[in-house]
Amino acid sequence: MSIRPLLLSFSALLFSLPTFAAQLHVATMTLPPFLDPGKDFGNTGSQIYYNSFDPLIEKDYSKSTASFKPGLAISWKTISPTVYEVKIRQGVKFQNGDPMTVDDVVFTFERILQDMTPEFAGIHKQFFSNFSKVEAIDADTVRFTTFKPEPLFETLLNTSESSIVPKKYIMGLSGDHNKLESSDFDAFALKPIGTGPYQITDFHPGQSLTWVKFKGFYGPPAPYDKITVRSIPETATRMAALANNEVDLVTNVAPDQLAGISANPNLKTVGAVTPLFHIVFFNTHNPALKDKRIRQALSLAIDRNLLNEALWQGKAVVPSTHTFPQYGPLYMPELKTFEYNPEKAKALLKAAGYNGEPIRYDTDAAYYTNGLLAAQAIKEMWAAVGVKMNLNITEKWTADDADMQSRNWSNPMYFADPAGSFGIMWAPHGAGTESTWSTTPAYDQMWERFRYSTDVAVRKQAYKEMMDYVKEEAPFIPLYQPYESYGMRKNLDWKPLPGHIPYVLDFRAGALPSPSV
Repeated sequence: MSIRPLLLSFSALLFSLPTFAAQLHVATMTLPPFLDPGKDFGNTGSQIYYNSFDPLIEKDYSKSTASFKPGLAISWKTISPTVYEVKIRQGVKFQNGDPMTVDDVVFTFERILQDMTPEFAGIHKQFFSNFSKVEAIDADTVRFTTFKPEPLFETLLNTSESSIVPKKYIMGLSGDHNKLESSDFDAFALKPIGTGPYQITDFHPGQSLTWVKFKGFYGPPAPYDKITVRSIPETATRMAALANNEVDLVTNVAPDQLAGISANPNLKTVGAVTPLFHIVFFNTHNPALKDKRIRQALSLAIDRNLLNEALWQGKAVVPSTHTFPQYGPLYMPELKTFEYNPEKAKALLKAAGYNGEPIRYDTDAAYYTNGLLAAQAIKEMWAAVGVKMNLNITEKWTADDADMQSRNWSNPMYFADPAGSFGIMWAPHGAGTESTWSTTPAYDQMWERFRYSTDVAVRKQAYKEMMDYVKEEAPFIPLYQPYESYGMRKNLDWKPLPGHIPYVLDFRAGALPSPSV
């Protein structure tokens, strides 16, 4: 019998077999309740957006310092000190197949600048308060006008919050398709689309989502055909899912779990110091904490180096002030804004006439890695200087609760400048100062000099003055930059890139090689 018919039959059989798609399964500690990058600067949403959305200006995320490059914009230039023009890339499609146009770019910013929802209003204040208007000049040019010269123009157009979204698609999601309604934004947050290499499908708020490869992406194709992500809040359950081959990658691995993962020959861990501070902040409007000497004492009573050793095996970074190396010329580790001094804390409490009233401290049990353990340790440290803590464990965000007295939070580095970490939270209208700490005219003038000067020396001096002010007023204390670890299959070549904001799960081409299937 001739072998040729057999070979032909075998070849036909091979071509008839199904093609196995490259898939990845991920377990995170948390997932967001909605998905819209223009509404969100939370840590849970930060994990998701970069795979599905694109900003106008990209950067090299393999570097911690800013190295900008074209994204949805192919070029940009300064027309005058307060006018900037951006040329838009042609041929880009949204994940529903619609072309991206200058109208989409204008709409993306208008919804924020016009405060179309309370969330957009918050992003407006914290990121784009210097932006006056955005307008289309022609089919490929968008003009940005600012109130003052904007030293952070490129940086702001690289933020997740400026990711471009589709106007026509959003307007067609609810009600009158010719009219923009608030319900359209609510619907978009459950069925979002962008221009990125992965489209979000099957999104179940707070529970799970699926990414599928967007074959119309203008850049390098996505390495994976499908990625599933699910929230597993309990650490032990998340680790078990990895050990049992239910998932390929897990986030938020506490240091005490690293040895168990490394002992499995099929698994490994990677980790990095995260560009984010876990902090404790104080409600300066609450009568119990109105006297700044009490706030100073509570800050001085926290032994942050001990927390680092006990909770992070010494891998976290305890800062002397609110500064990150990524600030470049504005990095100032020589400043001594925060310290540990329990004897001074006791003296301040006595001078303030502290009467032993318990101080409430709020925390979520699972939102931050080691967040609850840190709270329990701080409770003992406060007790050592004579302060009783009432630990309030709640999933509710309580910053706007008048009865809240202290709680944990995070100050992420949304971009590599003090305005993008300290500023988002503690500017005159920042997320923290809005609810728990009122600034003064003197502080506001410091901020103006820092934020809008084009002279680095002026900005640096003004930032130093603000840190001196923070030392005196004690509205918060950074605990540490956490060392966040990830567990994964040994054959998965992935790690967090230093140029991203915290927690980004970057699965684009370049962040990891295409998998073998």
